[in-house]
Amino acid sequence: MAVHRSVYFLVHSPFILISIVMFKFAKFSDVGVMSGAILFIQEDLKISDVQVEVLVGILSIISLLGSLAGGKMSDAIGRKWTMGFAAVVFQTGAGIMALASSFRVLMTGRLLAGIGIGFAVMITPVYIAEIAPAVDRGSLTSFPEIFINFGILLGYVSNYAFSGLPVHINWRIMIAVGILPSIFIGCALFVIPESPRWLVMKNRIDEARQVLLMTIEHPSEVEEKLAEIQVAAGHSNGEKYEEKAVWRDILCPSPGIRRMLIAGCGIQLIQQITGIDTMVYYSPTIFRDAGITNETHLLAATVAIGFTKTVFILIAIFLIDRAGRKPLLYVSTIGMTVCLFTLGITLCVMGNDANSVGIILAILCVCGNVAFFSVGIGPICWVLSSEVFPLKLRAQASALASIGSRLSSGVIAMSFLSVSHAITVGGTFLVFSAISALSVAFIYKCIPETKGKTLEEIEAMFQGTVLQGSEVELEDVKHLIQEQSG
Repeated sequence: MAVHRSVYFLVHSPFILISIVMFKFAKFSDVGVMSGAILFIQEDLKISDVQVEVLVGILSIISLLGSLAGGKMSDAIGRKWTMGFAAVVFQTGAGIMALASSFRVLMTGRLLAGIGIGFAVMITPVYIAEIAPAVDRGSLTSFPEIFINFGILLGYVSNYAFSGLPVHINWRIMIAVGILPSIFIGCALFVIPESPRWLVMKNRIDEARQVLLMTIEHPSEVEEKLAEIQVAAGHSNGEKYEEKAVWRDILCPSPGIRRMLIAGCGIQLIQQITGIDTMVYYSPTIFRDAGITNETHLLAATVAIGFTKTVFILIAIFLIDRAGRKPLLYVSTIGMTVCLFTLGITLCVMGNDANSVGIILAILCVCGNVAFFSVGIGPICWVLSSEVFPLKLRAQASALASIGSRLSSGVIAMSFLSVSHAITVGGTFLVFSAISALSVAFIYKCIPETKGKTLEEIEAMFQGTVLQGSEVELEDVKHLIQEQSG
């Protein structure tokens, strides 16, 4: 066992590293930095509130292009080199943003950054899910969430640290810091293994066997696992799965695939429409509405959000393969509903009064919401959307799920200020609380428990069949079929 663990971490540390860096560079600039930098960008470049909404939200919208292209590219050149391409595109965009002298140039860099993020959010969880052992897949797929949140925290801290510099310099430094991870990405790409499931899809069986030998404890189990992957990939009878057939199965799905699409795409959608990105992007706006007026104090308050997210994602990593996906999702969505409702009432009743009670309640509700998000739906969303789809559809279906996530994120981010002006900030969060309450019902009806199951067993569960010797619970199969048909 000790030897196995040594080999395991020697093999997996590099791919964990690239996942860390991939998500860190995307979210460091996009969420943590931009939430504070936008205050100084607006002052320096003299842009309007509408331009602020476009600048913040366009990244998620344009990332759809990356997500759409990511599925096809990852099937063509492999999972890990698609991640490398995403890194290059994002870093180019971040560099242009840091040097921008006008809103037009800033938007050009933002568009490139969005395309890079689209590739990253689609392919990284797919890669980890395909290479990780079933017993650790949940923890490993959600492991990059630690560094998403650590990146957000560092973004908030850098905003606070550089806020004292001249306004035409501070936000450029904040954005430029996010370029540094490219060094690590370049090194890691030459070390990490390719996905064994992608290698099987390309009929590179010997290479897939070598990767499995590095990640499976008992060599005797390698051939069995390889055979399962070949069956899932459609190679057991020597047939290639045509791309047109992939999209035909997605657009005209069988009942089993329809259940997969509802679960995988639905969990991505509800993750965003409960308003988490607006809470993080526009946290200074929320705290200003609660009564904090000093910009330095606003940025200091956002550090509490980053710290909370980082701490609670660590808890999620520990629990996800122990407590299971579904219990954490219930805790997460119910807790978010309570926090969002309380925040909405607080801002409606005590907002803009500089009342210490209202300010404290607002900060507690915001931190509580991101805590419940980080302990459940935040990381589990990516785990589920990467493991519920069958191998032959996984890249394209994951891209489709990412589209829903990015589109909803962009629409909400681009409309938050306008909607808040119309119904108040407090009213906006009351709407988010109602959506969060509905998400609890969606989880009960559409999301099965996938803890401890191999990807092939999960596919069999959704299809209503059981692999020989598997531990798929028949109750899960019955529940899925009855709920979706009813």
